[in-house]
Amino acid sequence: MQIAEPTRTPERRPTGRRRRMLVRSLPMFAWLFADVVIVMMHRFVPEPRWLMVHLLLLGAVSNAIVVWSSYFADAVLRGTADHARRDALVIGLLNVGALGVVASAVTDRHDLLYGGAVLVGLAAVVHAAALVRQLRTSLPARFTIAVRYYVTAALMLPVGAWLGTRLASSEGEVFARELLAHLALNLLGWVGLTIAGTVITLWPTMLRTRADDATVMVGRRAWWLLTGSTVLLAGAGLAGWRWIAVLAVLGYLAGLATIAGPLVREALGRRPSDFGTWSMLAGLLWWAGCMVAVGVQLTGARDLTAALGGIRTLVGPFAAGFVAQVVLGALSYLLPVVIGGGPSIVRRTTGVVDAGAATRVVLANASGLVFLLPVPSLVKVTTSLTVYAVMAWTIGLLVATVVTGLRLVGRRSGVAQASYVPAPYVPEDDATRRRRAQGQSAAAIGVLALLVVLAGVVDPVAVVRSPTPRAAAMTGTAAQQTSSIPATGHTTTVQVSAANMRFTPSSIDVPVGDRLVLEVTNTETSGQVHDLVLANGATTGKLAPGDTATLDAGIIGASTEAWCSIAGHRQMGMTLTINAVGAAGAPAPATGSAAPAAGSATHGMAGMSAAATAPGPDAVWNRSATPAAGRQAYAPELPPVGPERTHKLTFTVKELQQEVAPGVTQEVWTFNGTVPGTPLHGRIGDVFEITLVNDGTMGHGIDFHAGALAPDKPMRTIAPGQSLTYRFTATRAGVWMYHCSTMPMSTHIANGMYGAVVIDPPDLPPVAHEYLLVQGEQYYGPQGAAGNADKIAARTPDAVVFNGYPNQYDTTPLRARTGERVRLWVLDAGPNESLAFHVVGAQFDSVWKEGSWLLRCGRGPGEVTGSTACTDQGPGGSQTLDLLASQGGFVELVPPEAGHYSIVNHEMTLAERGAHGTLAVTD
Repeated sequence: MQIAEPTRTPERRPTGRRRRMLVRSLPMFAWLFADVVIVMMHRFVPEPRWLMVHLLLLGAVSNAIVVWSSYFADAVLRGTADHARRDALVIGLLNVGALGVVASAVTDRHDLLYGGAVLVGLAAVVHAAALVRQLRTSLPARFTIAVRYYVTAALMLPVGAWLGTRLASSEGEVFARELLAHLALNLLGWVGLTIAGTVITLWPTMLRTRADDATVMVGRRAWWLLTGSTVLLAGAGLAGWRWIAVLAVLGYLAGLATIAGPLVREALGRRPSDFGTWSMLAGLLWWAGCMVAVGVQLTGARDLTAALGGIRTLVGPFAAGFVAQVVLGALSYLLPVVIGGGPSIVRRTTGVVDAGAATRVVLANASGLVFLLPVPSLVKVTTSLTVYAVMAWTIGLLVATVVTGLRLVGRRSGVAQASYVPAPYVPEDDATRRRRAQGQSAAAIGVLALLVVLAGVVDPVAVVRSPTPRAAAMTGTAAQQTSSIPATGHTTTVQVSAANMRFTPSSIDVPVGDRLVLEVTNTETSGQVHDLVLANGATTGKLAPGDTATLDAGIIGASTEAWCSIAGHRQMGMTLTINAVGAAGAPAPATGSAAPAAGSATHGMAGMSAAATAPGPDAVWNRSATPAAGRQAYAPELPPVGPERTHKLTFTVKELQQEVAPGVTQEVWTFNGTVPGTPLHGRIGDVFEITLVNDGTMGHGIDFHAGALAPDKPMRTIAPGQSLTYRFTATRAGVWMYHCSTMPMSTHIANGMYGAVVIDPPDLPPVAHEYLLVQGEQYYGPQGAAGNADKIAARTPDAVVFNGYPNQYDTTPLRARTGERVRLWVLDAGPNESLAFHVVGAQFDSVWKEGSWLLRCGRGPGEVTGSTACTDQGPGGSQTLDLLASQGGFVELVPPEAGHYSIVNHEMTLAERGAHGTLAVTD
């Protein structure tokens, strides 16, 4: 069967129906454009990866499915009726629903999610009902099976959408099961079945050849296999039956293989020669490859939850490699045909969309393959952006095709038919076409190689911090083979999962002389990054959730240990013991099996292996040293409250090397690049909307004590490159702490991830000066490294500081004049030590702690009559504000005379470690 073969197009201008097809395709182009914009701005938007996938699949692809499946159904069933109202209803429901679902991720409003999912499901049901009615009223046709694919696919979308709403509130194993079912119904069902039904008829049409005689029979057999396997996979996911899920994937692959037979024969008879056919062919190969990878993940994992981590990483390749290439390839053929205008105009518009065809196809697919390799993160970013750049290029050419075609058709319609002579079209011979394609392909490979090299040169640290699994394997092998233990010739392969601060299994028995190969998978459902480091320095490199790396530990001659080197993870219990079975009398390996002592090189930069970390002891602060000339102290003034009642800010997580004390440089983890993070100031009833962007190399989160809300979603850990929106209303006054919510919290807080939110008590009178002092602790690792997690666990700080730097307000003192009222807001961020806040030589006449007045204007709380200024003072006074970690309050004082008043933590050993400053008072 031939669908709209351009050489058979009799009309000279687009019919009203074809114009409507172009208009109905506008939402699809809008979603594609939005997806490209999000890719370019992903650092500044919440949930960027989720948005990228859903803007493409739920937005653009779902619109393409609705519009073009209706078009193909009419072609297959020879329909002539006008479905304008029906199609407008379906498209309207779909797009309003999709907007609601997307808005729910940005605003964190579940009502938008539920409402959007209902509308999307309703659009699919209306679409399916219309197709069923069309089937029943049409005459028998050869390719009716294609419409059956469309109906089945549409009926799967409402169930998949419902499962998507469930994911907003489920967690743990339930989340994993529901997500697998959601992916099966939406990706393999709604998208996969629709493409399968289309490709059996569209592929030969694009090749401009006759459909294989076995296509209809093959299509029917594949329909049973693909539909049954999709439903079986969704059910197995919900039930937690891993091996049934494996069987379902095998069935789905069998369905794809069934369809592939006639497609391959047609391609061998008339080889692909333009962008549309090559893009579709590449997409179909990615489809099969992704399904094989899903089967491997399910087969190799210990359960569905463990397998899901790897499966989730395949969503991107599935969307960009398979779906996007198939859709863009199909549109490259269909749009010139729909525009019409006769063979000469169709050839011209096809020439527009074919510009740089080989370059685009090769560059996109080679970049995708490099992205899947264990390469440094900047290379992954570069290759993924290259794929999206090719997609944007193709979208631009599609738009140019429509504009060019409509202009040519319009020009023809304005010229008398007898006098119109189209420009001659000289077809390109096969040899010229091949040479041009070969040149473009070579250029694409060269460009990609240059981009990869530049990414490695620009970010060499990424190469050191995240060595490839192959490099890690070579390191491990070289170290272990120095042993004189004879090799048995046998390899022991163990699958290890990393999640919830544990390796599973945590102990491995290996016969002496065996080679040990560890297949390590990060199965976190959160954004935690992990690695595995052997005592000999071999490492997997950092693994994001869902990533897997193979680590060759070499020939095992003695028991040894391994651990996660991300700061604090080892102290939380992320260790792995390798027991050499039968090792009695065997010589010890070259590297010791004991874990390195505190302060050794493994406590260096987070995520580096013992071998990669710069050697050296922990840094030492000379307490007599002073800051370098010109160093700017952290601004202690509390920012004033502005008129706005909604505060929208972006908090960007940055991992930086900073001077944290005179002569001491450490890697600090920060909110917006400072320790403490950006201070917030508001009133009761104010709304705070914080967009957290993780621009670091490991998982991070945030917890605002100033908001009362369920922590499950806003306080979750997000992976590098991700973002979330944290919205809360300040319902109570206080000096509230915020901090990183990622385990181990002690390590993240000690490394600098904390700050303060000040919510004023009602009727708080103005004062001459308001200062904010946040006490934190420092635990030094080697110079330039992150803090020593062993010291944090042992509660032995090297320094205790106000606002991130020891004694900084001695050299840059706080200022006031005699007789002026000074309000000192104080927060103890911890993570361990308490604070006895005292100003030497001064007395506090007002003390407010943890939401209540302890003393106001010299009067006890029971004596306060609501006065807003200290005009009628009582006899009382206070000397110290006592705070435990995470507690806060403020004190007020009026310095009686000029001088220098020391600000201290009156736990004097802590003051002597840097919790010290000065209030300089002048007349």
